[in-house]
Amino acid sequence: MQKKGLFITFEGADGCGKTTQLKLLKDYLESKGYEVVTTREPGGKGLGETIREILLNYDGEVSNRCESFLFLADRAQNIDIIVNPAVNQGKIVLCDRHTDSSVAYQGYGRGLDIEEIKTLNNLATGGRKPDLTLVFDVDIQTSMARVGSEKDRMESAGQEFFNRVRNGYLELAKQEPDRIKVIDSTKSIEEVQKSVIAIISKLI
Repeated sequence: MQKKGLFITFEGADGCGKTTQLKLLKDYLESKGYEVVTTREPGGKGLGETIREILLNYDGEVSNRCESFLFLADRAQNIDIIVNPAVNQGKIVLCDRHTDSSVAYQGYGRGLDIEEIKTLNNLATGGRKPDLTLVFDVDIQTSMARVGSEKDRMESAGQEFFNRVRNGYLELAKQEPDRIKVIDSTKSIEEVQKSVIAIISKLI
């Protein structure tokens, strides 16, 4: 149907509702006749799933730099094996987390050098940037309540960490307002979906 493929990423703190909205958008786009591929970072498929298991559930010490490079390795695999082939075939790729997660979590959250992370992201992606990034913004209290008591390694980082992550996403949106759109994710699933479709409709 569409002549040009699209790469759309979904971002936000844990518990923001982005994964739910990704699934809803997939159904919506397919109902309109578009071919849609979904993926995630970390853990698109194959090798990525193994890297995801290490990042989220490894119970030993992981240095901040090691964590960052593991995400980057997964990202390179995702772009080369899943994203680029699908976009080149004219499909719409919806990705649950991408480069902005590394900047928000490892940069603003962990305190690593942000410009260095952006440079490494560029290497991992071969220069490909998303056509659109949706950031689902939610206050930390709501985020923690949605995550619940069963937390993985990343979700257990603490409230101050997630405040820095949230502020990082908002700062990124100020820096790239054409690409990054912030959506109030404290609203109902139906209201958030309407906001997503309104933004997507302008792109497709």
